[in-house]
Amino acid sequence: MQARNLFTARKRYSLKLGAISPKSEFSSNQRLWYKKQVGNVREPIVHDVFESKTGSWQYVVVDRATSVAVIIDPVLDYDPITQKITTTSADSLLALIGKKEYKVDMILETHAHADHLSAASYLQHRLTQEQEYRPSIGIGKRIEQVQRRFGERYGIPAKEYDSVFDKAFEDDEEFAVGSLKAIAIHIPGHTPDHMGYKIGDNIFCGDSIFHIDIGSARADFPDGSATDLFKSGRKLLTFPDHVKIWTGHDYPPKGRLDPVPYMTVAEHRRLNKHLMDGMTEEEFVKMRQARDKTLAAPKLIHQSLQMNIRGGKLPAVSNTGQFMLHLPLKLGDLRW
Repeated sequence: MQARNLFTARKRYSLKLGAISPKSEFSSNQRLWYKKQVGNVREPIVHDVFESKTGSWQYVVVDRATSVAVIIDPVLDYDPITQKITTTSADSLLALIGKKEYKVDMILETHAHADHLSAASYLQHRLTQEQEYRPSIGIGKRIEQVQRRFGERYGIPAKEYDSVFDKAFEDDEEFAVGSLKAIAIHIPGHTPDHMGYKIGDNIFCGDSIFHIDIGSARADFPDGSATDLFKSGRKLLTFPDHVKIWTGHDYPPKGRLDPVPYMTVAEHRRLNKHLMDGMTEEEFVKMRQARDKTLAAPKLIHQSLQMNIRGGKLPAVSNTGQFMLHLPLKLGDLRW
């Protein structure tokens, strides 16, 4: 069933907030992956951290000259069985940042994710305390249409999502990460608000291009478009061959053991199963639409969208003193 058809009757769930520790090291039982990319001073340091439960890549991107950093697409841990929120993944990023003595200026979201909860607001809160200034949260300017759509569907008051993002990027808007030039690139298809961020010779593309043996992200969410996704993918592949494209997710198929955070433009043009050179728009759209019809909705779609249009902020406390999210029931024709 496609995501746009999942909103029917509603059931209310209460969130349980787990203990939030002031310090946390990497959790061995969550299989968080950590690497450091090296290069010349004009290129950033990229720390990639993999969250295995949702298959999500999180990034800390650092200017070598100033130690100024941005965090991209951080994950808030959530158990759909107990409704419990914990912060192990986010705390591992804080531990890394503290150990390296980085200064975080901004937390960037590529889009309003439908498969994991954002840790942006939690990290903003913690970093404001620890570094004594408040990092901003940035996203593409089209987030407002996504907020309105899902705010209405889930009955979320506008005051809970208006102005939760400090920065709404224009298409091709330039910004700085310390002394490094960065640019926000609109790459719609998976969602209409989707942005990529180019920092040096690195593009953080979120849910657009995936690893070469997976190909591309789905395009069947509301206002998603397989045609736009193809154009966005090919747009990314017009950059020079050596540019690295860092993906938002990885789901290693049989025969590949480990998640891979990036491939170069040249590798994608030669080997990407959906977007390699020679793939036509017509072929891609036909393939992508057929594939999307076979996909189930993301397991955390309802919880993720309700939190993420709020920028990762908690819902307002209910009259019973609880933090509540809505979960639609699937009834079909059943009524009584």
